[in-house]
Amino acid sequence: MSTETAKKPSVLFVCVHNAGRSQMAAAFLTTLSKGEIEVRSAGSQPAEKINPAAVEAMAEVGIDMSSEIPKVLTTEAVKESDVVITMGCGDECPYFPGKRYEDWVLEDPAGKGVDSVRPIRDDIKTRIEDLIESLIPAAK
Repeated sequence: MSTETAKKPSVLFVCVHNAGRSQMAAAFLTTLSKGEIEVRSAGSQPAEKINPAAVEAMAEVGIDMSSEIPKVLTTEAVKESDVVITMGCGDECPYFPGKRYEDWVLEDPAGKGVDSVRPIRDDIKTRIEDLIESLIPAAK
C-alpha cells in the first residue's frame, strides 16, 4: 500500500505579525520534514514584510525566507490544520475542538538585530525537531 494515499499531517503556526517566529518555524518545518508535513503560517495582525533579522538568521543555517510574505490568519487555515501552534497571539487565535493546540512561549524578534534573533531561531529549531518526531515517529 502506498504511503502517499495517507493524508499528510498539517501544522499551522500563528503569531501576531507572521513576520518572525511563525515564519522561522514554518521554514524549519518545511525544510526538516522534507515534504512529509503540510505547513502553513499566519498572523492575527500581519506585518507588511518579513523581519529582515529573521531572514538573515535563517540564511545563516541555509534556509531562504526572503520571498515569504506575512499572511492573515483565516478560519479556514485553522480548520484545515491538524496541529495549531500559537506564539503569543493569545485570544486572537480561533479555537476548534479536535485540533491539537500548542502555545510556544518565544521571545518576539520584532525590532531586534540578528544577534538577538539567533537564540530564538535555535529554540524554534529544537521545538520543530521534537514536533516532527511526534507527527512522523519513523522520521529518525
